[in-house]
Amino acid sequence: MKLNIRHFLVPLALLACGMEAMAQHTNTGYFNEGYIYKHEINPALVGDTALYVALPALGNMNISMMGSMDLQDYIYNVDGKTTTFMNSGVSSGEFLGNIGDKNKLSTDIKIAILSGGFKAFGGYNTVGINLRANVSAMVPGSLLRLAKEGPNNSTYDISDFKAHADSYVELAFGHSRQIDEKWRVGAKLKFLFGLANIDAEFDKASLTLGNDSWSAVTNAKVQASIKGFTYQTEDKMRGAADEQTQHTYVSDVDLDNTGLNGFGLAVDLGAEYKLNEDWTFSASLLDFGFIKWNNNMVASTNGDRTFETDKYIFNVDDDKSNSFDNELDRLSEGLATLYELQDNGDEGSRTKMLAATINLGAEYTLPYYRNLTFGLMNTTRLQGSFSWTDFRLSANVAPVNIFSASLSGSLGTYGCSFGWLLNLHVTGYTMFIGMDRMLGKLSKQGIPLTSNASVNIGINIAI
Repeated sequence: MKLNIRHFLVPLALLACGMEAMAQHTNTGYFNEGYIYKHEINPALVGDTALYVALPALGNMNISMMGSMDLQDYIYNVDGKTTTFMNSGVSSGEFLGNIGDKNKLSTDIKIAILSGGFKAFGGYNTVGINLRANVSAMVPGSLLRLAKEGPNNSTYDISDFKAHADSYVELAFGHSRQIDEKWRVGAKLKFLFGLANIDAEFDKASLTLGNDSWSAVTNAKVQASIKGFTYQTEDKMRGAADEQTQHTYVSDVDLDNTGLNGFGLAVDLGAEYKLNEDWTFSASLLDFGFIKWNNNMVASTNGDRTFETDKYIFNVDDDKSNSFDNELDRLSEGLATLYELQDNGDEGSRTKMLAATINLGAEYTLPYYRNLTFGLMNTTRLQGSFSWTDFRLSANVAPVNIFSASLSGSLGTYGCSFGWLLNLHVTGYTMFIGMDRMLGKLSKQGIPLTSNASVNIGINIAI
């Protein structure tokens, strides 16, 4: 199976805006009475059911994404046709006015193959088999400006383009128990079976435009741990006509097979402290662990690389031979030529920490109507350049035993959002529907035009 290099360079960032993610919970449900998936946010927290089993594909479905790269900033309607920002009918001012210096997008995928919980062993126990993945990307605004405007200036700095993706199968066992009247604690042990990991860091690309060529200083490294993955190379001649030398660089990738390519362990830890009848505090640490990846295929500039090229890589003039008839393909091929990565081959195994998450919560129960509570929650993702934080304030009401609802508002790294959750939990089954972030306007294909959107629906057998 042959893969073009575009599968893990710029399009990973640009096309991620339209990705759908299957997550495992909604933070709006953290303080919602009867929400059975609290243990995914804090392993100490459990619902009121003695037993629950998720229906396959229906137990907990969540379409979700988060970032500062909105699809509506890259897709336009020109003369009644849908096109990208590269179309000449989209002015530079219109497009660049929506672009920041660092444009990020992060999405987590967690598909529950099997999930259930039951009371036993002096507490509450959960079991889950999940397919998980994380895709994160950061695109510098200077790269998008260069792609749109072409070589109009004498110097460009398109540094700090980064992309990360990994996928693995998770086997999780959780246990939660009441220690005394005030404390409840919980933990999960997770066995991780790695499928694929890619880390791409294009740290430097300083370009100086001369009369007939560009002078470039680049520094980049791509690490790919995927079974059956190899780089493909091309030869090119570099230098003046009378002193050219042959240079080999990575131009493509090849994937002959797939399968398990790593193993790891992780834990979730959580606690809840009831100060009095009115105040309850909680905290959790999720996905604290690692995966040891095998077959680390490395392509790199091996430090700073300085060279000249007479190819105008990012020409947007439709009359030129190197126009953007296929914008994303052209852009990724241009990057491959610009950075000219060398194939370092298999450098053995490497160990990578997971993106851990810290949750902190405080809940206040209204003394005059104890079925109404207010909760404040902070979520912080620890993922290097892709780290983010979010503060969410919610109001939660359970007017009757079989129904509860939550309304929330949040403010954080990716702006503000509003969420809600409706939860019906009767003997025999539980149903919920909600959003952490309102969808807003959708494309004709049903894809949210904002990068901050989610929908959460679930039906579970519960007694």
